[in-house]
Amino acid sequence: MAQVSPSVTVVVPAHNEEFALARLLTALLHDSAADEFTIIVVCNGCTDNTATVARSFEPGVVVVELEVPSKPAALHTGAALAVTFPILFVDADVVIDATSIRGLVTRLDQPGQLAAGPTRHLARGGVSAIAGWYYDIWERLPQVRTGLFGRGVIALSEAGYRRVAQLPHFISDDLAVSESFHPDERTIVADATVTVWPARRWRALLARRIRVTHGNRELAQTGRVSESASTRPADLYRIVRREPAMVWRIPVFLGTAVVARVLERTMRPATGTWLRDETSRA
Repeated sequence: MAQVSPSVTVVVPAHNEEFALARLLTALLHDSAADEFTIIVVCNGCTDNTATVARSFEPGVVVVELEVPSKPAALHTGAALAVTFPILFVDADVVIDATSIRGLVTRLDQPGQLAAGPTRHLARGGVSAIAGWYYDIWERLPQVRTGLFGRGVIALSEAGYRRVAQLPHFISDDLAVSESFHPDERTIVADATVTVWPARRWRALLARRIRVTHGNRELAQTGRVSESASTRPADLYRIVRREPAMVWRIPVFLGTAVVARVLERTMRPATGTWLRDETSRA
């Protein structure tokens, strides 16, 4: 492939991701032209070999280390080093390849498009039946299908980045970004795909939902969440009407949501904490 000038910046915040990071960087660099992407890995507060793994991909990536474990600090640090746009923010525990990045960039070239996300593929291998039933409903929700959140990848044009650059930090940072754009300003690109590893066990799923619930409540208190971003009874009714077999999954979905809400108010997770599921990283 011919050498080209960098056309996009990819920022990867990474906190203790020594096992997941290599698969992402391998996918990003495979079949990409020399210097096609500027990939910046921001290792923050790592106590494992994340930085060593990242440096093994030099000179294909730029590696920055921060002492404090902070995703917001990692995102801002990486973005400050960006010299080309569009800019992509990519979680270290997902996988997206060069072809999909090009698809996102192409979409952002269209007039009025400020933000884009890839089609989500949940890697269901090893996921328990109960956790799988939750995801069966979750993936069918309209806001989950069209929102930028829950994908681990958000692509922004320069104008799109300027809009969200000064957002205050929220735990649900991807939802905050998604809600910063009108539906006609953001899009999910069908021919760009990201692989996301979901929680494999219900307890791990519950831990994730506690964090999401806390983040969503925090965001809602600022008035930044539209009604369309919330799950409504009508959404569940339409799912069951289209696919009657889904009715047996609804109690698992609702039960998980209720338990997560109760525990979230009891636990009050710290805003700065990386509350994450380790089963998806096994």
